[in-house]
Amino acid sequence: MTYADTIAAIASASGAAGVGVLRVSGPAVPQIAAELLGRDPDPRHAHFAAFRERDGQLIDRGLLLYFPAPASYTGEHVLELQGHGSPVLLDTLLRRVCAMGARLARPGEFTERAFLNGKLDLAQAEAVADLIAARSQAGARAALQSMEGVFSRKVHDLLAALIALRVHVEAAIDFPEEEIDFLADPAIMRQLHALRAQLDELLSEAQRGVRLNDGLRVAIIGRPNAGKSSLLNALAGSDRAIVTDIAGTTRDVLREQLNLDGIALELADTAGLRETDDPVEREGVRRAHGELARADVALLVTDAPHVGHDLALLADLPASVERIVLVNKIDLDDHPARYEIRTDAIWVWASAKNGLGLDTLRDHLKQLAGSGGGEGAFSARRRHVLALEQVAGHLGHADSVLRTIRAGELAAEELRQAQHALGEITGTYTSDDLLGAIFSSFCIGK
Repeated sequence: MTYADTIAAIASASGAAGVGVLRVSGPAVPQIAAELLGRDPDPRHAHFAAFRERDGQLIDRGLLLYFPAPASYTGEHVLELQGHGSPVLLDTLLRRVCAMGARLARPGEFTERAFLNGKLDLAQAEAVADLIAARSQAGARAALQSMEGVFSRKVHDLLAALIALRVHVEAAIDFPEEEIDFLADPAIMRQLHALRAQLDELLSEAQRGVRLNDGLRVAIIGRPNAGKSSLLNALAGSDRAIVTDIAGTTRDVLREQLNLDGIALELADTAGLRETDDPVEREGVRRAHGELARADVALLVTDAPHVGHDLALLADLPASVERIVLVNKIDLDDHPARYEIRTDAIWVWASAKNGLGLDTLRDHLKQLAGSGGGEGAFSARRRHVLALEQVAGHLGHADSVLRTIRAGELAAEELRQAQHALGEITGTYTSDDLLGAIFSSFCIGK
């Protein structure tokens, strides 16, 4: 795709003592580069240049690098000007470039052009923004993996298997006059079951990728005075929440961002869940339920005398929410710290007061957040997970109609819809509204 206009933006600025970068992309780049350098630049060579106003007044001295199309980030002619990191100098240089025929870039427009020119697919483009916004080492590594195409390749492999299955099913539909029931061929069901297994694995990896990207969201819940705020303070390593013996001290949701050995977590201390006539506390309880609705993990804080009663607070949670039961205050009854995997939840016996058993809790939270995902762990977004869940739904419906009524046309339509949902991840099928929403969240200059 060729654009008639040329865009420019400050890509980075690190202060007067550092380096600032101005990026330009589009058809006017060769003329802008030649005018700033005083001659045609050599491709992919660093030229030391004096950047001047039209009347010859010096703006700054720095490096000029020219990348001719299509061997550039955007697939267009690209120019990078590296000078001193002073915002004043960079802004003056930007004005000079715009006077030579460029315009200010919109947020994310460089990466958007790279996507539209086929240099990146949509998942890779989103990973650029995820890398910039990474809040942990694990998140940054995962975003790099997605930017390198790890996630995209897995999606394309799944897409290839889906297309092969569609060919098989639609070929069977094309011969209705034959006495042989091609839809009854066991090979079709084997292909479909293998495809669903492949999808389940990718969905699980994508969910872990979302947690690596966004951070694990943990809602700390429990009755009043169970030790929720004490636990938040212990995990945060500071007195972030007020702790008293008065029930109902926590009235609002208190959030704390943590970094555990390179893994990002968001802890939310919520109001004690109970019936109350206090309108302020009642609002806190309502917000606590709202926090549960968006959490990845529900961390129930209880103690030995109340554990049987408090388990009811975990009822009616979505299946996707991980459950942890922390039996707190073991320092009061000399109960040993312990970790146990049960069918209903992960159980941890600990003391928020003296820290006994909390290392085990930290290790489990890091594992849930994606720690130990391996070198191939990639970042993903919630829209990717939703798309994969749509694919799973369509494949499930196709499986059902093939097993029960053998309606080939219905199965073929479900497979077509599944292929469309997969294509939305990498941008094979996408809308202008979706592209606008994605790239508007980028930084200017990216």
